[in-house]
Amino acid sequence: MAEIPEFQKKQYAFAAHIRDPDNVAAPEGVEDRRMAIYRELFFNNIRNLLATMFPVVRKLHSDDRWHDFIRQFMRQHRAETPYFLQLPKEFLAFLQNEYQARDDDYPFLVELAHYEYVEIALSISEDSNDLKDIDPDGDLLRQVPVKSVLAWNYAYQYPVHRINNDFTPSEPAEQPVFIAVYRSADDTVGFLELNPITARLLEAIDDNDGQLTGEALLRSLAVEINYADVEALVQHGAAALEEMRQLEILIGTRVPA
Repeated sequence: MAEIPEFQKKQYAFAAHIRDPDNVAAPEGVEDRRMAIYRELFFNNIRNLLATMFPVVRKLHSDDRWHDFIRQFMRQHRAETPYFLQLPKEFLAFLQNEYQARDDDYPFLVELAHYEYVEIALSISEDSNDLKDIDPDGDLLRQVPVKSVLAWNYAYQYPVHRINNDFTPSEPAEQPVFIAVYRSADDTVGFLELNPITARLLEAIDDNDGQLTGEALLRSLAVEINYADVEALVQHGAAALEEMRQLEILIGTRVPA
């Protein structure tokens, strides 16, 4: 194996010190005053960028605690990409896989970070809906409802969309918290909390390979969950479908194949 060029050794030493200045010595021959500029520049940029990308996580923690998060991230995580817009994904991966949790951490920390990451990821997604053969005003019961590719649904243990300085639950919710995060045509990102039935309905719409109509999906769902009043479920489901269309979680309908 070829020996690493001297300039690369310097680069590695420089980067290692920037990541962990308390435990890794600076490269030889570099004045500490100059190194201090780079140490502060790199750390402060990452700290401030992540604070804007994870605003609720940041507000829930003191300056010192946030400092610890960033230092651990810089010290332990090996990023897979240099792109600025991928920084929140890298930070989430660190929290999920490498972060050394403390006893006083919020139990919802990783879920909250995931929720905030989803908002960012959705806002910059380059996906777009194929509107061919889509009727935005079509009959949601008699035709096939179509879900937007810019609507992502998740289940959390904690109500992450409501967490703030005044609400920090210490125990999971009694049942999963279902949330659809969506981006509308004007690029506004929003969320809709779903109940278990509407969450399953939206999942069924997304997986609707059989091209079932909205009414057929609801009747199938009634059988699946053993819902006694099928007609009532169809009625309530129609209202839920319309709400999701108004929010652009559904982009309209297409004629059954």
